[in-house]
Amino acid sequence: MKQNDKRLDGMDMDTRTSLRDFIALLRQTRLNKGLFAAGIFLTLIGTIGSLIVPLLTQSFIDGYDPELLSTGLIALIIVIFVLSAALDGVAYYILARIGQTIILKLRERVWDKFLKLPIGYFDQTKSGESVSRVVNDTAIIKDLITSHFPQLISGIISVIGAVVILFLLDWRMSLIMFVAVPASLVIIIPLGRRMSRISRALQDETALFTGRIQETLSEMRLVKSFNGEAFERKRGQSGILSLYSYGMKEASINAFLSPIMSTVMMFVIILIIAYGGVRVSEGTLSMGTMVAFLLYLFQIIVPMTRFAMFFTEYNKALGATERIIGILGKAEEENESASDASVEFNTLAFEDVAFGYESHKEILHQISLTAYNGEKVAFVGPSGSGKSTIFALIERYYDIDAGSISIDGVDIRDIPLSTLRRNIGYVAQESAIISGTIRDNITYGLHDDEYTEADIDLAVRRSYSSEFVEMLEEGLDTEVGERGIKLSGGQRQRIGIARAFLKDPKLLMLDEATASLDSRSEKFVQEALDDLMRGRTVLVIAHRLSTIINSDRIFFLDNGYITGEGTHQELIEHHTMYRIFTEQQFG
Repeated sequence: MKQNDKRLDGMDMDTRTSLRDFIALLRQTRLNKGLFAAGIFLTLIGTIGSLIVPLLTQSFIDGYDPELLSTGLIALIIVIFVLSAALDGVAYYILARIGQTIILKLRERVWDKFLKLPIGYFDQTKSGESVSRVVNDTAIIKDLITSHFPQLISGIISVIGAVVILFLLDWRMSLIMFVAVPASLVIIIPLGRRMSRISRALQDETALFTGRIQETLSEMRLVKSFNGEAFERKRGQSGILSLYSYGMKEASINAFLSPIMSTVMMFVIILIIAYGGVRVSEGTLSMGTMVAFLLYLFQIIVPMTRFAMFFTEYNKALGATERIIGILGKAEEENESASDASVEFNTLAFEDVAFGYESHKEILHQISLTAYNGEKVAFVGPSGSGKSTIFALIERYYDIDAGSISIDGVDIRDIPLSTLRRNIGYVAQESAIISGTIRDNITYGLHDDEYTEADIDLAVRRSYSSEFVEMLEEGLDTEVGERGIKLSGGQRQRIGIARAFLKDPKLLMLDEATASLDSRSEKFVQEALDDLMRGRTVLVIAHRLSTIINSDRIFFLDNGYITGEGTHQELIEHHTMYRIFTEQQFG
């Protein structure tokens, strides 16, 4: 666990999130200040009720008279007890509701933020880590607000009230309590800092572990096919042991903190009993005051133990806040544009485009090309030559480093993302399928007013999906399972094509759309694609040259450069690499 220790030692507390950041984050959720004030007020009233009971006890003991022990007095004490407990319950519910509402809005904000982040963020971050931010980190803040914060408010009021009353009862005995203050601070402050570092490291490790587990479970067929159980078991145990280590570090601090605090408080109680006993024997302190003093002391001790727990949870919440603020502060995709230029998607042009996923490593170099409405333009080249990257740039998953990409002469950065992507249809080698029904997948991303049931039926027929949909008992309402696991590859592909038909895009991009299909499925899918391509600008990536030999133009890419352009016949005659590709496939 040396790596874990290094992670802890390397954390700089001065650069971490502060209480001000935490409060600022809560303010962004627009908490109901009136309801919050009502909760605090009820907590105050309930606590005052509990503070009255020791005073009644003092009066009863010091002025004991059997005749005063009436039914009315007993009823008064019971009413105060019950009313105090009821008000505490109502106050706790109100504060807990505020906390739940804050977390509701906070989770909505984080989730909305994820949906607005660029693809680059998800390239660098495992999905499990992002899930941990939405679920685990917000849950930590929720627990602090809904459970520990109401107890803190009640405890503070109880402690302040008890201290004030104790000084009024006997200031000399009250001073003995403050012996515990410096001793408690000496213990709590260094342990709290250590706990904060451990909590942050634990949250990081939890996010990493969640990411690994989610990744493994989503690829369980790979694990089984390649006998990867032993490897995954070892990797999982490593993460589990790491979490165990951090958990035990937390437990060791709590195990040390709780007994020490109890010992300090017990020492104070012994001092007060000893000193109070002497005062009672001397007649300078009444027995009723002594009993009331002890009762108030316990009203201080119980909240003090809760304060220690709150401090621990508070540091965890600061760690969670740091990560959530980090996500909320990330740059979003720019969906709006100041330009009012309208585009018809008749012409797509690249001019000296350069791009690299990393600043020091360029993937595409001086790419220039033009595609017109009604044309079929194909991209051919070795794997890793940059074909799919061109498609990603058209979708603006990433912004180019140099040059320009324009549609009808308008730079795509001046076209709102929603407008740009609404007019682009994309069919990949393996169509993405979400859990839900076939209907959900075909209509994905479209509003109800953008299509009719007849449009869905037409898309199903034109994509040749009806060939298998009609055989299903529930038809379009058939559940497809996670990532479409209940469907074959060809069926998933045809649903993806049906989705593109329904979207009716002006620019269609096909990325190895038939590469992984058997001959029968490929026949259906290719016929559907031929129908889909009519009347649109079509960009195609294909390793199978048979699918693109009839393209209007073919661009050959090699190591990020366009090294050839022309029809199939022109490239065979003038481009050596393309001719080699053709001979390898056709003989």
